[in-house]
Amino acid sequence: MIVPKQIKAYCPKCRKHTDHKVKISTSKYKPGRTLSWGTRKHERKLAGYHGKVKGKAKVKKQGIRNKMMLECLTCKKK
Repeated sequence: MIVPKQIKAYCPKCRKHTDHKVKISTSKYKPGRTLSWGTRKHERKLAGYHGKVKGKAKVKKQGIRNKMMLECLTCKKK
């Protein structure tokens, strides 16, 4: 996600629109859904004395959600 380094936004402390510094915090690692129904079914079939089952359980990963932190440049409120 491409965002500018500074944006103009409303600051509730200054009670006016001022320039804000933008900081993006993301978590890059998103594990798959380990307790989903398909994964549990696949694990049940693997238990016991038999070989591989058809294919692997399909795990849909969720997209990375970005959080934008705004910091006012005049009063330093976050």
